[in-house]
Amino acid sequence: MFDILTLNSISPKINSQLTADKFAISSDCKNPDAVVVRSFNMHETVLGENLKAIARAGAGTNNIPVEECTKKGIVVFNSPGANANAVKELVLCTMLIASRNVLESIDWVKSLAGGGEAVVKQVEKGKGQFVGHELKGKKLGVIGLGAIGSLVAQTGVDLGMEVIGWDPYLTVHGALHLSSSIEVVQEESEIIKNCDFISVHVPLNDATRGKFSEDFINKCKDGVILLNMSRAEIADANAIKAGIDSGKIAKYVCDFPTDNLIGYNNVILTPHLASGTYEAEDNCAVMAAAELKDYLLCGNIKNSVNFSECSLGELESKSRVCIFHENKPNLIHQITNLISKNGANIDNMISKAKGAVAYTMIDVDSEVSEDTVKLIEEIDAVIRLRVI
Repeated sequence: MFDILTLNSISPKINSQLTADKFAISSDCKNPDAVVVRSFNMHETVLGENLKAIARAGAGTNNIPVEECTKKGIVVFNSPGANANAVKELVLCTMLIASRNVLESIDWVKSLAGGGEAVVKQVEKGKGQFVGHELKGKKLGVIGLGAIGSLVAQTGVDLGMEVIGWDPYLTVHGALHLSSSIEVVQEESEIIKNCDFISVHVPLNDATRGKFSEDFINKCKDGVILLNMSRAEIADANAIKAGIDSGKIAKYVCDFPTDNLIGYNNVILTPHLASGTYEAEDNCAVMAAAELKDYLLCGNIKNSVNFSECSLGELESKSRVCIFHENKPNLIHQITNLISKNGANIDNMISKAKGAVAYTMIDVDSEVSEDTVKLIEEIDAVIRLRVI
């Protein structure tokens, strides 16, 4: 029986994966085997010796101490794509709100309250100040063509927009799934200088922090609408303000409000609503739970942010040895040598590295002795070992 700790309100649909015969789920477990989390900040959380995995019911893992987890051999999973449709829909919603001056017009109509029969005439007289633009025929630039960005790009195509996409990490597999109507460019500058709308869908890291900078904005078309559903830090707030004041930016939309932009003219802020649908919460929870189940029961890793994808399928041998270790030469030979000396025959194995760390799975036809486990664990480069 594995103990699963939930640190937020998690959709009960996780029970479809983490069934009661093998998993005990609670919000107050003291020594869990795994954690399911949404937005709870885990950076001050003590990571117990028994903790094997953390599953984020969502895409971003900024609230999880990933580096510390890697050092301890704790797998951090996320749920890429599970909330993609929800984010895409909010992008579409805010594009329409921004281009048609919807919020300003609603506020103005509220100001007419109590005007009686004169309201109708006031509406007809004042509506002209809120005339906006249609999306059809406009150029939409999408930076980041992953699960979310590709859906946003396709939505633009469906709306009759001219869509340009850029992603320096776009895989062949990803490119093949994009519509031929989406122009994928080799340089980000093609989007910056040509697009009426620019929507960014990238993780926050050193390369993307402050992407919406003074230089970026100055190179944009006059009257550009910038959309940021990724993280607040993707944009330089002062550069956004300057761009709005100069007229370079018509509207700035962000799903991560910060005090320095709240209430600023032509800034539209939503309270982290992008993945805030019941459907997305269910999808993320189910994906996170399925990843935990496969790892805890079989040792397989899929959608981890700190270890490579690695799988041997369901366990059919007597034992499966799962080892987290530093990515060093000759280490696999040392490990298999010790297993062979134990009298076990290796049925199957796989090893995948991710930077300085690696994960190795070895199926053997007999039980692995405690002495063998101890000898493997004593190898300097070994971080953690599990026997299933």
